[in-house]
Amino acid sequence: MVRLMTVNEDINQYVKKGTTTVGIMCTDGVVLAADKRATLGGRIISNKTVEKVFPLSDNIAVTMAGVVSDAQLITKLIKAEIRLKRVRTGKEPSSEETANLLGSIVYQNIRRMSPIMGITGFLLAGTDKEGLHLYDVGVDGSVLKHKDYVTDGSGFMMAFGVMDTLYKKDIKVSEGVKLAVKAVNAAMQRDAATGEGIDVYTITKQGVKKVFAEKLNTTITC
Repeated sequence: MVRLMTVNEDINQYVKKGTTTVGIMCTDGVVLAADKRATLGGRIISNKTVEKVFPLSDNIAVTMAGVVSDAQLITKLIKAEIRLKRVRTGKEPSSEETANLLGSIVYQNIRRMSPIMGITGFLLAGTDKEGLHLYDVGVDGSVLKHKDYVTDGSGFMMAFGVMDTLYKKDIKVSEGVKLAVKAVNAAMQRDAATGEGIDVYTITKQGVKKVFAEKLNTTITC
């Protein structure tokens, strides 16, 4: 008997995205973090200073994992859509609207006929009049909201282990930043596609802010 897999099983479970990204809900904000390594097929390091966390507006930011070209293009498209909506309505799109719009773009992207499959996933964090928000936008265009924490990329298992152990519901942003660094660092120890350094952003009522940037020094001096 042949077992038919769902789209989520077929793509999200079996396709590895080389990187580790983390999103953590806190009582006073949301924390996003990612490593800085880019690889070719997870085997060769192609870049050691990649930015994987991007502000989309004054109150929304995303992390990316997957094919770099697709991630960069989709990030440009969602930024353009946000500006267009702002011009048409005179209002800032909510975090939920932005997450659903991003999911639609990802859905269309992976279903395009192309010899190179556009495997790209995002974590989106935002704050608006409805409160704080954290979404996981899957490579298939699915949009899932999280109330605690989420991780994506090839090092997700190591990162989840750290957050499962150390996360607390009443965690503050200052503690969330430390937890995000520990989670990504754990992935860097074992995942070949994760490394070089860590960038951490906070999304609060004061806006999107980069609060931590650490690059590993792997140069040996004699």
